Amino acid sequence: MGNNIDRRQFLTFVAGGAAAGLIPFSGCKSELAGPIANKTQRPNIIFILADDLGYGDLGCYGQKHIKTPNIDRIAAEGIRFTQHYAGSTVCAPSRCVLMTGLHTGHTAVRGNREIKPEGQYPIAAETITVAKVLKRAGYITAVVGKWGLGGPGSSGVPNKQGFDHWFGYLCQRKAHSYYPEYLWKNGKKVILEKNKAGKKGTYSHDLFTAEALDFIRQNRNRRFFLYLPYTIPHARYEIPSTEPYSDRPWAKKEKVHAAMITRMDRDIGRIMNLLKKLNIDEKTIVFFSSDNGAAQRWEGRFDSSGLLRGRKRDMYEGGIRTPLVVRWPGKIKPTAESDHVSAFWDFLPTCAELAGVSAPEDIDGISMVPTLLGRDDRQKRHKFLYWEFFHWKKGFYLAVRMGDFKVVRLSPTGPLELYNLKTDIAEKNNIAAKHPEIVAEIEAYLKTARTDSPHWPVKPPKNGK
Repeated sequence: MGNNIDRRQFLTFVAGGAAAGLIPFSGCKSELAGPIANKTQRPNIIFILADDLGYGDLGCYGQKHIKTPNIDRIAAEGIRFTQHYAGSTVCAPSRCVLMTGLHTGHTAVRGNREIKPEGQYPIAAETITVAKVLKRAGYITAVVGKWGLGGPGSSGVPNKQGFDHWFGYLCQRKAHSYYPEYLWKNGKKVILEKNKAGKKGTYSHDLFTAEALDFIRQNRNRRFFLYLPYTIPHARYEIPSTEPYSDRPWAKKEKVHAAMITRMDRDIGRIMNLLKKLNIDEKTIVFFSSDNGAAQRWEGRFDSSGLLRGRKRDMYEGGIRTPLVVRWPGKIKPTAESDHVSAFWDFLPTCAELAGVSAPEDIDGISMVPTLLGRDDRQKRHKFLYWEFFHWKKGFYLAVRMGDFKVVRLSPTGPLELYNLKTDIAEKNNIAAKHPEIVAEIEAYLKTARTDSPHWPVKPPKNGK
């Protein structure tokens, strides 16, 4: 995407390194030419990821019942994106997209596949990740929370993927409990004594916040990248206290769901306050998003998908459109809002430009730095956004967005449903029959949109459906 280093060259560089440890940013002119020229101005980067948080779960996206003042403040002091998309409609492939800059037609992980006894399908050792890109730019890197891209001893563990420090769950299924008997830290098990034999003494989310705060304190004088994929509000619905919702006339799960989100918001506030206390606030860009749509819509209570159709595991907007707020004092204008159409695969090239280095050429992402800095007139655009999802029961789904139009296909050979998101954000009116020329253009694109993967074969539909 405008850079002059191909994947083979980049892999060679990562393996062998260069004396300076930096790859100069080249290709299209950087929007950060000044700060990049002065290497001390390259920002720390924090990416906070919620788990199964819906597009409508935050106050800054219209939520009326769940309190999220700190995330709302990030939006108020930075930029809020209204048309940002997750990498997938479920956890593992979405995180793979975020880390690699490749959409699910090209990623190694395209569904939630378990690898016994613990973990999911691993990404390969040679995978280019955001952490590897930033590590070569001189950043110290950490991931704290839920990984899901390779189990113990596999090629996919974080310490083999560019992260200097790692703490959390390797396996997504293990992360279904907020009171696990152990977590992983840099290749070793950390036994949580208070959670043995089914006890609930140590809430894992609280450990993640403490670890993140410690990492920031320890590296305040270094340039760092912190990836913080929290597990909240993914089920199971567990929390030490349902304050401040205990007295609401709601079902228990509703109270817990709301309290989990507010607890996460509280801890994000602690992180933002620490940045200010350490006087690195203006040196740090903070991203907040969610890995896919809401697992439950909670219709009539929270309406977690808002006006959007569907939820997690759907290719409709409720499954893949996600909140994104970004704050960088002095660089991103407060109260900014953008309808720029973007996705998780844009994160890697965005980080590369922020760090003043090149991203690999053959990725699917486009740097969002121009939009972040209020130079939308210089922002490159995607002609197409593409998603595919391998569901272990229902088979192969796909979706494509082209401008305001979006198609959804619910089987490998099924018809394309077509929606105009500008006039029909809820995807109620399938207009494919009225616009055969648009359907034909997207059909033509689909012939080149993906590469086959032996690990994710497209199976023929049953009974011809």
